[in-house]
Amino acid sequence: MGIAGTAKGGVDSIILSGGYIDDVYGDKEIIYTGEGGLDRSARRLVADQTMSSPGNAGLLLNQALGYPVRVIRGLGIKRGKATKGYEYRGLYRVADHWMTIGKDGFRICQFKLLKLGPGEEAQPRPVDPVEGETTSLEEQVRRVVAREQRIRDSKVVAEVKEMYDNACQICGTRLVVSPGGDAYSEAAHIHALGKPHDGPDKTWNVLCLCPNCHVLFDRGALQLTDDFDVIDGLTQKFVRALHRKKEHHLRVDCVRQHRGRWANREEESVVAEEAEADSVDGQAELPL
Repeated sequence: MGIAGTAKGGVDSIILSGGYIDDVYGDKEIIYTGEGGLDRSARRLVADQTMSSPGNAGLLLNQALGYPVRVIRGLGIKRGKATKGYEYRGLYRVADHWMTIGKDGFRICQFKLLKLGPGEEAQPRPVDPVEGETTSLEEQVRRVVAREQRIRDSKVVAEVKEMYDNACQICGTRLVVSPGGDAYSEAAHIHALGKPHDGPDKTWNVLCLCPNCHVLFDRGALQLTDDFDVIDGLTQKFVRALHRKKEHHLRVDCVRQHRGRWANREEESVVAEEAEADSVDGQAELPL
């Protein structure tokens, strides 16, 4: 098992040896799980993967620039080792990539590899296009990696999750995802990171939430008051008090910024409905 390559030069080859249970090995198509998070002695994931690791970032670069990947498969795999040697399976192109939750309950990076036929060449494929922007493929790769590294691999995120033992601060749910008792949680930045919000990656701006509450919070359906009570963002009614450790000093200005993003939601909804009605009326007036 392994990825031979770097984030700067791309990946030359990969070895398939049954290291990750989420891999799917076909002759023409391979769903390949990237590197990271694996406890080799237990043969299972114990941590989230990120696109910022050298091998994963290298495969992103292969997709972006159209570099082919040599695929080698181990034979007679036992506990992650090839007991009967290796075979060369051919050249593949990186057709797509995504992040998902694997069977071990942790976030994984996956890559769709398609076998190249005789005389076929891999073609460059955008990995993070933004409408209205012209960016180089290398810059797109850097943007994907930087975003993942900032959000997923942050020491701040790890500290807040550890503080609450991966239990949701809103509903209290602790999602156990393995027989060993490992739990999964998500970090929600109150004042959102990235443009146009540019919030800070600090413990006083991060909540430990379950996936459901994270989605509701990110979309303003759950909000916080200045006293750190949880309210329904649609009705403004009290839901419950936020669970908060004494050492977790959340900032009120971050809470206010989050609420402010959704303050005009009702007015914006009315404007959108009126605009849609005008659009329908306009279409109805067009001659047949």
